[in-house]
Formats: sequence, C-alpha cells, structure tokens
Amino acid sequence: RSELVRRASSARRVLSRHHWAIGLMESRRSPGPATLRHHDAVLGTLRKAGFTVEMTAHAYALLDSYVYGFALQEAALPFTGPDTAAEVAEPMMQQCPADAYPHLVELTTEYIMQPGYDFGDEFEFGLNVILDALTRSIPENTAGKAPR
Repeated sequence: RSELVRRASSARRVLSRHHWAIGLMESRRSPGPATLRHHDAVLGTLRKAGFTVEMTAHAYALLDSYVYGFALQEAALPFTGPDTAAEVAEPMMQQCPADAYPHLVELTTEYIMQPGYDFGDEFEFGLNVILDALTRSIPENTAGKAPR
C-alpha cells in the first residue's frame, strides 16, 4: 500500500509540474523504457500484494485512471491553490442563486471558500478510498501479504 501511495503521489506531483505531459504520455504508441519500468513496477507491487492477474489489471487501470484524471482535473481548475480558491469562487457564486443551486452554493461557501482549502488535498482521500476497496479484493489466503 505504501509503495502504491508513493508512486501515485509522485506521478501526480510530476504531472502537476508538467501539465502538457498528461496527454502526451497516454498518446504515445511506443512508450519509452522509463514508462515501461514504471508500469512493470506498479504491476509487480500489485502482484506481490496478492492480487490475481485479473485483479491486477483492474487495479492498475483504476489507479492509472485516478492519477491521470485527478491531474487533468487539477490542471483545468481556474485557481492555483489554497490562496486563490476563495477569490476565484466568490465571483462565480454571485452568478449562482442559492435557491437554484443549493448544494453547489453550500459546498462552495462552507468548504471550498474556507481558509486553507486546497483541491490537491482531495487526492489522498480518493486514493485511500480506492486502495481500501482494492485491498478487500485480495484473496483471503494472501491478504496477510498486502503491504500496509
């Protein structure tokens, strides 16, 4: 688990520094040796944790989609971090009457516009939800091998 968290967090950090790489990495027909080593290492980590070959494929696709999807969504945000979320959201909320969009207004005013909000903090929460669910799919006889 700790290895998967480390790898996913590292990939997200790199993609956040190089937004242009998100589309490029997934569009290549011939991945380079570094990409192949990364794929192989993640697959090996999943197999050593006790996942079957089929569940390894499922887990890899889920983790890969989450990391790239989060990085893509983060890159598209109209704010750049905790110091700018509230100032970007405030004018947007003026266009969103609470009676028409009660849940959007509630989330934005009570969570996003609060001091210290950082969309990036959502990454760890989502990754943990995914890893918790994946851990439950490891066959019983190998559950003890799962890294914690």
